[in-house]
Amino acid sequence: MKTRVVSGIIGVLVITTVTGFMVVYNNTSRGPSPSSSSQGGVTLVKQPKRQTTTVAVLRGYTNVVDQKPLKMHCSSCSVVSSSGQLTSGRRGEEIDRAQCVIRMNDAPSARFQRDVGRRTTLRVVAHSSLKMVLRSRQELLNASQETVFVFWGPSSSMRRDGKGSMFNSLRIVKQLLPSHKLYVVSQRKMLSFDGLFKKETGMDRKGSKSWLSTGWFTMGLATELCGTINVFGMVPPDFCSSSAPRPTVPYHYYEPRGRSECSTYLSNERSQKGSHHRFITEKSVFASWARTHNIRFHQPDWTPPSPAPDAMTTNASHTTDSQQMPAPETPDRQIYR
Repeated sequence: MKTRVVSGIIGVLVITTVTGFMVVYNNTSRGPSPSSSSQGGVTLVKQPKRQTTTVAVLRGYTNVVDQKPLKMHCSSCSVVSSSGQLTSGRRGEEIDRAQCVIRMNDAPSARFQRDVGRRTTLRVVAHSSLKMVLRSRQELLNASQETVFVFWGPSSSMRRDGKGSMFNSLRIVKQLLPSHKLYVVSQRKMLSFDGLFKKETGMDRKGSKSWLSTGWFTMGLATELCGTINVFGMVPPDFCSSSAPRPTVPYHYYEPRGRSECSTYLSNERSQKGSHHRFITEKSVFASWARTHNIRFHQPDWTPPSPAPDAMTTNASHTTDSQQMPAPETPDRQIYR
Protein backbone atom coordinates (compact mmCIF):
# COMPACT_ATOMS: atom_id res chain seq x y z
CA MET A 1 0.00 0.00 0.00
CA LYS A 2 2.79 2.44 0.90
CA THR A 3 4.52 1.79 -2.43
CA ARG A 4 1.29 2.40 -4.35
CA VAL A 5 0.65 5.67 -2.50
CA VAL A 6 4.20 6.91 -3.12
CA SER A 7 3.97 5.90 -6.78
CA GLY A 8 0.66 7.74 -7.10
CA ILE A 9 2.03 10.87 -5.46
CA ILE A 10 5.10 10.91 -7.72
CA GLY A 11 2.93 10.24 -10.78
CA VAL A 12 0.60 13.16 -9.99
CA LEU A 13 3.59 15.40 -9.20
CA VAL A 14 5.27 14.56 -12.50
CA ILE A 15 2.13 15.11 -14.60
CA THR A 16 1.30 18.45 -12.97
CA THR A 17 4.84 19.81 -12.89
CA VAL A 18 6.03 18.76 -16.32
CA THR A 19 2.91 20.28 -17.89
CA GLY A 20 3.92 23.59 -16.32
CA PHE A 21 7.52 23.55 -17.45
CA MET A 22 6.55 22.40 -20.97
CA VAL A 23 4.61 25.67 -21.40
CA VAL A 24 7.60 27.68 -20.20
CA TYR A 25 10.00 25.62 -22.29
CA ASN A 26 7.95 26.03 -25.49
CA ASN A 27 7.54 29.77 -24.98
CA THR A 28 11.21 30.39 -24.31
CA SER A 29 12.28 28.33 -27.34
CA ARG A 30 10.44 30.50 -29.89
CA GLY A 31 11.97 33.25 -31.96
CA PRO A 32 15.49 33.85 -33.25
CA SER A 33 18.39 33.45 -30.91
CA PRO A 34 20.47 36.46 -29.79
CA SER A 35 23.27 35.26 -32.08
CA SER A 36 21.09 35.24 -35.22
CA SER A 37 20.88 37.86 -37.95
CA SER A 38 18.46 38.49 -40.83
CA GLN A 39 19.44 39.07 -44.44
CA GLY A 40 16.87 39.39 -47.21
CA GLY A 41 14.14 37.90 -45.04
CA VAL A 42 16.21 34.83 -44.24
CA THR A 43 17.37 34.30 -40.66
CA LEU A 44 20.99 33.24 -40.44
CA VAL A 45 21.95 31.55 -37.20
CA LYS A 46 25.58 31.66 -36.16
CA GLN A 47 26.57 28.23 -34.90
CA PRO A 48 28.93 28.33 -31.88
CA LYS A 49 32.27 26.67 -32.26
CA ARG A 50 32.37 23.33 -30.52
CA GLN A 51 35.39 22.03 -28.73
CA THR A 52 36.64 18.73 -30.09
CA THR A 53 36.87 16.10 -27.36
CA THR A 54 37.59 12.42 -27.08
CA VAL A 55 34.35 10.56 -26.42
CA ALA A 56 34.49 7.62 -24.02
CA VAL A 57 31.80 4.98 -23.59
CA LEU A 58 30.75 4.84 -19.95
CA ARG A 59 29.20 1.45 -19.32
CA GLY A 60 26.54 1.24 -16.65
CA TYR A 61 25.02 4.67 -17.35
CA THR A 62 22.17 4.00 -19.78
CA ASN A 63 19.73 6.17 -21.68
CA VAL A 64 16.20 6.15 -20.29
CA VAL A 65 14.69 5.32 -23.68
CA ASP A 66 17.06 3.19 -25.75
CA GLN A 67 19.39 1.97 -22.95
CA LYS A 68 22.46 3.05 -24.92
CA PRO A 69 25.49 3.87 -22.74
CA LEU A 70 26.56 7.40 -21.98
CA LYS A 71 29.29 8.59 -24.34
CA MET A 72 31.19 11.47 -22.82
CA HIS A 73 34.65 12.58 -21.75
CA CYS A 74 35.90 15.74 -20.05
CA SER A 75 39.54 16.77 -19.93
CA SER A 76 38.86 18.71 -16.72
CA CYS A 77 35.97 18.66 -14.25
CA SER A 78 34.74 20.76 -11.38
CA VAL A 79 32.75 18.63 -8.95
CA VAL A 80 30.62 21.02 -6.91
CA SER A 81 29.29 19.78 -3.59
CA SER A 82 26.18 21.17 -1.93
CA SER A 83 28.04 22.13 1.23
CA GLY A 84 27.78 25.41 3.11
CA GLN A 85 31.57 25.50 2.89
CA LEU A 86 31.09 27.13 -0.51
CA THR A 87 29.34 30.18 0.89
CA SER A 88 31.39 33.39 0.48
CA GLY A 89 34.24 31.45 -1.11
CA ARG A 90 33.95 33.32 -4.43
CA ARG A 91 35.07 30.25 -6.40
CA GLY A 92 32.41 30.57 -9.10
CA GLU A 93 34.66 31.75 -11.92
CA GLU A 94 37.26 29.09 -11.07
CA ILE A 95 34.56 26.41 -11.10
CA ASP A 96 33.26 27.49 -14.50
CA ARG A 97 36.73 27.36 -16.10
CA ALA A 98 36.64 23.55 -16.19
CA GLN A 99 35.45 21.87 -19.36
CA CYS A 100 32.68 20.14 -17.40
CA VAL A 101 30.90 21.21 -14.23
CA ILE A 102 29.19 18.47 -12.21
CA ARG A 103 26.50 19.18 -9.61
CA MET A 104 24.34 17.01 -7.38
CA ASN A 105 20.63 16.59 -6.72
CA ASP A 106 18.70 19.87 -6.68
CA ALA A 107 21.61 22.19 -5.79
CA PRO A 108 20.94 25.48 -7.61
CA SER A 109 23.39 27.88 -9.22
CA ALA A 110 21.08 30.86 -9.71
CA ARG A 111 21.51 33.40 -6.91
CA PHE A 112 24.74 31.66 -5.85
CA GLN A 113 26.84 32.04 -9.00
CA ARG A 114 29.60 34.03 -7.33
CA ASP A 115 30.34 31.10 -5.02
CA VAL A 116 29.29 28.01 -7.03
CA GLY A 117 29.49 29.08 -10.68
CA ARG A 118 26.76 29.23 -13.28
CA ARG A 119 27.42 26.30 -15.63
CA THR A 120 26.14 22.73 -15.27
CA THR A 121 27.35 20.04 -17.66
CA LEU A 122 26.20 16.99 -15.72
CA ARG A 123 23.92 16.56 -12.71
CA VAL A 124 23.74 13.38 -10.61
CA VAL A 125 20.35 12.97 -8.92
CA ALA A 126 19.22 10.52 -6.24
CA HIS A 127 15.81 8.85 -6.29
CA SER A 128 14.92 10.78 -3.14
CA SER A 129 15.65 14.12 -4.84
CA LEU A 130 13.55 13.68 -7.97
CA LYS A 131 10.60 15.56 -6.50
CA MET A 132 12.84 18.50 -5.58
CA VAL A 133 14.27 18.62 -9.09
CA LEU A 134 10.76 18.72 -10.53
CA ARG A 135 9.76 21.47 -8.12
CA SER A 136 12.76 23.51 -9.30
CA ARG A 137 11.91 22.68 -12.91
CA GLN A 138 12.23 26.21 -14.28
CA GLU A 139 15.93 26.37 -13.39
CA LEU A 140 17.00 22.74 -13.36
CA LEU A 141 15.03 21.39 -16.32
CA ASN A 142 13.66 24.18 -18.49
CA ALA A 143 17.04 25.93 -18.69
CA SER A 144 19.12 22.74 -18.79
CA GLN A 145 18.56 21.29 -22.26
CA GLU A 146 22.30 20.69 -22.72
CA THR A 147 22.83 19.24 -19.24
CA VAL A 148 23.26 15.48 -18.88
CA PHE A 149 21.17 14.08 -16.00
CA VAL A 150 22.22 10.83 -14.35
CA PHE A 151 19.66 9.36 -11.93
CA TRP A 152 20.31 6.59 -9.42
CA GLY A 153 18.04 4.60 -7.16
CA PRO A 154 17.18 1.16 -5.75
CA SER A 155 15.91 -1.47 -8.13
CA SER A 156 12.41 -1.29 -6.67
CA SER A 157 11.99 2.25 -8.05
CA MET A 158 14.07 1.81 -11.23
CA ARG A 159 12.41 -1.27 -12.68
CA ARG A 160 11.60 -1.06 -16.40
CA ASP A 161 8.59 -3.39 -16.27
CA GLY A 162 6.11 -0.66 -15.39
CA LYS A 163 6.45 -1.14 -11.63
CA GLY A 164 9.38 1.22 -11.04
CA SER A 165 7.91 4.51 -9.83
CA MET A 166 11.00 6.62 -10.50
CA PHE A 167 11.71 5.08 -13.88
CA ASN A 168 8.09 5.61 -14.93
CA SER A 169 8.39 9.27 -13.95
CA LEU A 170 11.59 9.67 -15.96
CA ARG A 171 9.94 8.12 -19.01
CA ILE A 172 7.15 10.70 -18.80
CA VAL A 173 9.66 13.54 -18.47
CA LYS A 174 11.60 12.21 -21.46
CA GLN A 175 8.44 11.98 -23.58
CA LEU A 176 7.58 15.60 -22.81
CA LEU A 177 11.17 16.84 -23.15
CA PRO A 178 12.62 14.57 -25.84
CA SER A 179 15.75 16.66 -26.35
CA HIS A 180 16.83 16.31 -22.72
CA LYS A 181 19.64 13.88 -21.92
CA LEU A 182 18.38 11.53 -19.21
CA TYR A 183 20.40 8.54 -18.04
CA VAL A 184 20.10 6.07 -15.17
CA VAL A 185 22.70 4.07 -13.27
CA SER A 186 22.03 0.44 -14.21
CA GLN A 187 21.37 -2.04 -11.46
CA ARG A 188 24.48 -4.00 -12.36
CA LYS A 189 26.46 -0.81 -11.92
CA MET A 190 24.74 -0.16 -8.60
CA LEU A 191 25.82 -3.54 -7.35
CA SER A 192 29.38 -2.93 -8.52
CA PHE A 193 29.39 0.31 -6.50
CA ASP A 194 28.47 -1.85 -3.49
CA GLY A 195 31.46 -4.03 -4.27
CA LEU A 196 33.69 -1.00 -4.58
CA PHE A 197 32.55 0.22 -1.15
CA LYS A 198 33.44 -3.13 0.39
CA LYS A 199 36.77 -3.24 -1.43
CA GLU A 200 37.78 0.21 -0.24
CA THR A 201 36.45 0.07 3.33
CA GLY A 202 36.35 -3.62 4.19
CA MET A 203 32.67 -3.18 5.15
CA ASP A 204 29.69 -4.80 3.52
CA ARG A 205 27.25 -2.02 2.70
CA LYS A 206 24.12 -3.89 3.73
CA GLY A 207 25.77 -5.54 6.71
CA SER A 208 26.99 -2.19 8.00
CA LYS A 209 23.55 -0.63 7.41
CA SER A 210 25.02 1.97 5.09
CA TRP A 211 23.44 3.93 2.27
CA LEU A 212 25.80 5.18 -0.41
CA SER A 213 25.44 8.91 -0.93
CA THR A 214 24.99 10.86 -4.15
CA GLY A 215 28.54 12.07 -3.54
CA TRP A 216 29.77 8.47 -3.78
CA PHE A 217 28.13 7.92 -7.17
CA THR A 218 29.28 11.34 -8.37
CA MET A 219 32.93 10.80 -7.44
CA GLY A 220 32.88 7.30 -8.91
CA LEU A 221 31.46 8.64 -12.17
CA ALA A 222 33.97 11.50 -12.20
CA THR A 223 36.94 9.11 -12.04
CA GLU A 224 35.65 7.47 -15.22
CA LEU A 225 34.59 10.66 -16.97
CA CYS A 226 37.28 13.23 -16.17
CA GLY A 227 40.98 13.66 -16.87
CA THR A 228 41.47 16.00 -13.90
CA ILE A 229 39.04 16.54 -11.04
CA ASN A 230 38.77 19.62 -8.82
CA VAL A 231 36.32 19.10 -5.96
CA PHE A 232 34.81 22.19 -4.35
CA GLY A 233 33.21 22.26 -0.90
CA MET A 234 34.29 18.86 0.40
CA VAL A 235 35.96 18.77 3.83
CA PRO A 236 38.72 16.29 4.77
CA PRO A 237 37.71 13.14 6.68
CA ASP A 238 38.89 14.40 10.08
CA PHE A 239 37.40 17.88 9.73
CA CYS A 240 34.38 17.40 12.00
CA SER A 241 36.22 15.33 14.64
CA SER A 242 39.13 17.74 14.97
CA SER A 243 39.57 19.55 18.29
CA ALA A 244 40.36 22.77 16.44
CA PRO A 245 37.51 25.30 16.51
CA ARG A 246 35.43 25.13 13.36
CA PRO A 247 32.81 27.59 12.14
CA THR A 248 29.35 26.09 11.91
CA VAL A 249 28.13 25.91 8.33
CA PRO A 250 24.88 24.51 6.93
CA TYR A 251 24.73 21.10 5.29
CA HIS A 252 23.48 22.81 2.09
CA TYR A 253 24.64 26.24 0.94
CA TYR A 254 21.14 26.98 -0.37
CA GLU A 255 19.54 26.22 3.02
CA PRO A 256 21.38 28.62 5.35
CA ARG A 257 19.04 27.89 8.26
CA GLY A 258 19.09 24.14 7.80
CA ARG A 259 20.93 21.47 9.77
CA SER A 260 24.65 21.90 10.28
CA GLU A 261 27.14 19.99 8.18
CA CYS A 262 29.25 18.44 10.93
CA SER A 263 26.31 17.37 13.07
CA THR A 264 24.83 15.65 10.03
CA TYR A 265 28.10 13.89 9.20
CA LEU A 266 28.77 12.75 12.76
CA SER A 267 25.24 11.54 13.51
CA ASN A 268 25.12 9.49 10.31
CA GLU A 269 28.60 8.06 10.81
CA ARG A 270 28.02 6.95 14.39
CA SER A 271 24.43 5.75 14.26
CA GLN A 272 23.79 2.01 14.50
CA LYS A 273 20.01 2.21 14.27
CA GLY A 274 18.60 1.92 10.79
CA SER A 275 20.55 2.69 7.62
CA HIS A 276 22.56 5.86 7.20
CA HIS A 277 25.03 7.55 4.87
CA ARG A 278 28.63 7.12 6.01
CA PHE A 279 29.84 10.51 4.85
CA ILE A 280 33.12 10.48 6.76
CA THR A 281 34.00 6.97 5.64
CA GLU A 282 33.31 7.96 2.05
CA LYS A 283 35.56 11.01 2.35
CA SER A 284 38.38 8.79 3.56
CA VAL A 285 37.97 6.77 0.39
CA PHE A 286 37.97 9.91 -1.77
CA ALA A 287 41.18 11.04 -0.07
CA SER A 288 42.69 7.67 -0.93
CA TRP A 289 41.61 7.98 -4.56
CA ALA A 290 43.31 11.38 -4.74
CA ARG A 291 46.67 9.67 -4.24
CA THR A 292 46.27 7.68 -7.45
CA HIS A 293 44.06 10.02 -9.50
CA ASN A 294 44.40 13.66 -10.46
CA ILE A 295 41.99 14.89 -7.77
CA ARG A 296 42.35 18.14 -5.81
CA PHE A 297 40.16 19.57 -3.07
CA HIS A 298 39.20 23.24 -2.69
CA GLN A 299 37.09 25.36 -0.35
CA PRO A 300 38.47 24.23 1.99
CA ASP A 301 41.80 23.58 0.30
CA TRP A 302 43.46 20.42 1.57
CA THR A 303 45.76 17.63 0.45
CA PRO A 304 45.40 14.01 1.59
CA PRO A 305 48.26 12.93 3.88
CA SER A 306 50.64 10.20 2.79
CA PRO A 307 49.25 6.76 3.73
CA ALA A 308 50.68 4.85 6.68
CA PRO A 309 52.51 1.59 5.84
CA ASP A 310 49.56 -0.49 6.98
CA ALA A 311 46.90 1.82 5.56
CA MET A 312 44.27 0.73 3.13
CA THR A 313 45.67 0.70 -0.41
CA THR A 314 43.77 1.59 -3.53
CA ASN A 315 44.26 0.08 -6.96
CA ALA A 316 44.68 2.82 -9.54
CA SER A 317 42.16 1.05 -11.74
CA HIS A 318 39.53 0.95 -9.04
CA THR A 319 36.66 2.01 -11.25
CA THR A 320 33.65 -0.22 -11.04
CA ASP A 321 33.85 -1.53 -14.58
CA SER A 322 37.07 -3.38 -13.69
CA GLN A 323 35.22 -5.57 -11.21
CA GLN A 324 33.45 -8.79 -12.04
CA MET A 325 29.90 -7.88 -12.91
CA PRO A 326 26.92 -9.87 -11.62
CA ALA A 327 24.20 -11.38 -13.73
CA PRO A 328 21.58 -8.94 -15.03
CA GLU A 329 18.71 -8.19 -12.71
CA THR A 330 15.45 -10.05 -13.13
CA PRO A 331 12.03 -8.63 -12.12
CA ASP A 332 11.75 -10.90 -9.08
CA ARG A 333 15.27 -10.30 -7.80
CA GLN A 334 16.35 -6.97 -6.37
CA ILE A 335 20.12 -6.73 -6.48
CA TYR A 336 20.32 -3.32 -4.82
CA ARG A 337 18.17 -2.10 -1.95
